[in-house]
Amino acid sequence: MLALLTGRDTPTPPSCCLGAAIPQPRRAWEQTSESPSRRTIRAWSPHEETTMSTQTSSPTAKRSRSSLAVPAATIAVLLGIGTAISGCSASHIPAAPVAATAPTEQQLGELAQSAADTGGTGVIVRIDRGTGAPVALARQIQWTEADHILAPTDRFRVGSNTKTVTATLVLQQVAEGTITLEDTVESWLPGVVPGGGDITIAQLLDHTSGLADFILTPEFLPSLAGQEIRSWSPEELIAITPSQDPAPSGDPVSSYSNANYEALGLVLEEATGMPLDDLIATRITEPLGMTDTRLAHSADWEAGEDHARGYEPAAAQLAAILAPVIELPEGFGFAGDARPDDHVDTTGIDPSYTWAAGAMVSTAEDWQTFLTALNSGQLLPAAQMERMRTVVPDGVGGKYGLGLIQMDSACGTVWGHTGGLPGYSSEIYTDADGERSVAVLTSSNFGIKTEEAAAANRDLVIAAICAMFDEPAPEEPAQ
Repeated sequence: MLALLTGRDTPTPPSCCLGAAIPQPRRAWEQTSESPSRRTIRAWSPHEETTMSTQTSSPTAKRSRSSLAVPAATIAVLLGIGTAISGCSASHIPAAPVAATAPTEQQLGELAQSAADTGGTGVIVRIDRGTGAPVALARQIQWTEADHILAPTDRFRVGSNTKTVTATLVLQQVAEGTITLEDTVESWLPGVVPGGGDITIAQLLDHTSGLADFILTPEFLPSLAGQEIRSWSPEELIAITPSQDPAPSGDPVSSYSNANYEALGLVLEEATGMPLDDLIATRITEPLGMTDTRLAHSADWEAGEDHARGYEPAAAQLAAILAPVIELPEGFGFAGDARPDDHVDTTGIDPSYTWAAGAMVSTAEDWQTFLTALNSGQLLPAAQMERMRTVVPDGVGGKYGLGLIQMDSACGTVWGHTGGLPGYSSEIYTDADGERSVAVLTSSNFGIKTEEAAAANRDLVIAAICAMFDEPAPEEPAQ
């Protein structure tokens, strides 16, 4: 679910990137009389008791337009999708001077330090070229050293990268004949997903289902911020998911929604009779030796588990950063201890509601192990791998397959995903053959949305991908 909050777009991004399609700002809690199935909701403040809306319509009712459906482009900016770099295809990247050699470890370290200092707070970079020793480094802004010394081996909340694991599990069931991509959601989850009789498994996987996202609904916003301590079931999150206007007729367009992967997690459990945790362990993490990877069920870290701490800008700075894309309720901010430079420590915010859409904890090395196995053909038969890489446009410059992003960089095409939760942002990719891999993990999500921070992060990601390919990077990455 939470591909949550990781977009790396600047307030004024390049025209080929996601931000160019951002709609006019709207209030995250806005409610009008257009939606008779819900009672009036007032604006939420962390110092007030929240008035929650109540569903009065049947969950199987036909989907209709809802005033709460925040445009998908806005959700994508806030979540881990369509970052400033990955939202641009190679055909849109203007020519730029290139260096004579691939970026060195020293140059990557300098770029990582710049990204940390300008808003990322902490950065882990790990590059595996398939031969020789991997490059692994960590950099952080000085004041965070009092909390934790960041290391390349630290555990990290990888957010919506989890979707690639969920999609892999679904496609394994397809290969085994248990599920078909043409199955309707209703056939597996009767009455759970509104309009489920018109939605296929394939449409959940590539976000062409027509479901909107629950992330910015008034019911969920306090939980997102960590201001409300509540356990959400996938069914409850699907129930508060607003509908959105149907896509124009013609070729399908991916419209990112965490609700799609909440539903897929339920389908997997229904189809296999196994909890999602067990499926992940028996089919992915244990066979691949991913000992530092698990599905989180709370905000707690396991004993002895070295982990990156996450930070976000405090309320006033957060509102200013997000003003170009959405108007937050007055006083909205993340729960956590105050830290220097007007930051909040968000490490303790519970990510478990993201479940099949974003609740996994891992390390750079572990997740590169997974993506390498996937893209080299070890986890899926060729037919399912080809289908996974059949992409549709997302309407804002990106390309999305079945739980897998195609990103065309200046140095070559990579496959993977992005992820984000409060305090955690990530981009992890491999080359087409799964021989080379790269991970860039950042200890802030909203902190890298300012123009300066987004540019520093973009420069780092481009350089890291080019270093993975052992290719020179543009001296001045596309602006």
